[in-house]
Amino acid sequence: MSGTFQIRGGKQLQGEITPQGAKNEALQILCAVLLTEDEVRIKNIPDIHDVNRLIEILADFGVKITKHAHGDYSFKADSVNFDYIKSAEFKKDGAKLRGSIMLLGPMLARFGEGYMPTPGGDKIGRRRLDTHFQGFVELGAEFRYDEAEAWYCLKAKQLTGKFILLEEASVTGTANIIMAAVLAEGLTRIYNAACEPYLQQLCHMLNRMGAKISGIGSNLLTIEGVSHLNGTEHTMLPDMVEIGSWIGLAAMTKSEITIKNVEWDHLGVIPNTFRKLGIQLERSGEDIYIPAQEQYKIQKFIDGSILTVSDAPWPGFTPDLLSIVLVVATQAHGTVLVHQKMFESRLFFVDKLIDMGAQIILCDPHRATVVGLNHESPLRGTTMISPDIRAGNALLIAALSATGQSIIQNIEQIDRGYENIDGRLRAIGADIIRI
Repeated sequence: MSGTFQIRGGKQLQGEITPQGAKNEALQILCAVLLTEDEVRIKNIPDIHDVNRLIEILADFGVKITKHAHGDYSFKADSVNFDYIKSAEFKKDGAKLRGSIMLLGPMLARFGEGYMPTPGGDKIGRRRLDTHFQGFVELGAEFRYDEAEAWYCLKAKQLTGKFILLEEASVTGTANIIMAAVLAEGLTRIYNAACEPYLQQLCHMLNRMGAKISGIGSNLLTIEGVSHLNGTEHTMLPDMVEIGSWIGLAAMTKSEITIKNVEWDHLGVIPNTFRKLGIQLERSGEDIYIPAQEQYKIQKFIDGSILTVSDAPWPGFTPDLLSIVLVVATQAHGTVLVHQKMFESRLFFVDKLIDMGAQIILCDPHRATVVGLNHESPLRGTTMISPDIRAGNALLIAALSATGQSIIQNIEQIDRGYENIDGRLRAIGADIIRI
């Protein structure tokens, strides 16, 4: 559903909003269904473009898929059509979805070979895949890249466990290597492993299937290879990026909002990072309650210097929420430096916020200084194009707080990551229509 959002901003919102299942967890978990012939049932799957596209790829691969209810599916990969992976059709389908890269680990582990077109996804600078392939080669795979066809090829008669030191704590790279290693012969140890909650979820699910993974939640994973895996049931966590987005939305629109069922223990530093921006939020069981606030004041460091918010591998602050922090800071009281370390083009959407009246100095591709307007001079509605998933949602929040009408084009980028976002926002009082 591509198209345009038309938004009339400046309205106070009120009510409850429930976050969808986690997009980044879904892409890992769905790839893992290829590791067994048995049925795997997964609940709380978000109904979004990127995830639905991966489900379609699995169906084309010959995986039997049963839909039980909204977000509740069973998958059975007992008679897959491996020729599909070598087809022109898969070249087209796989290239559209960056998350499809995580099919390689399961393919290699179970079928001894894997193929993948150069994947697409967000335009947020270079996102290297070296970590994935270096890990597979360490485990004994032969790797070939066909430049003319933009086609990755992997083959392995038998994967063998190894000590692997990752160059970077890549989440998808770690997930891919884990999925290859669970069926490898012998012991694999992955050091400098990513340890995001979604990766922990993948490890716990694989262990329920019969894998032997220890060190879950740390940066040193030990995997004892097994000969086969069984089926299981799995329920996905709520999406932490959505949760952070709704915190920011409440602050920007001076709204009283309750975010339901957030699984507090998996949020890491996210609540406290927003508190540093002056946003009041309270824990109520597994919910977050945000009272309506007329203004919020950015804290300074203890020595009085300007606050810096930067991303870091988990348990640091997720890079996916820096665009939300940046937007929220435009109406705060005070100044903040936003430092995007992990991707090099994610701050380029700030020109659209400057057009809306925000006071932002883009220092370089990685850093922006935001001088808050303290709600004294609201952002102005404008017409803009969503460049990627996360910036798209940040611009949506800016538009909901702005005076007048805003138009956001290329909203397919927002739909890729957020389920029925316009319908859920209308339910708490937002004036947003899809045209």
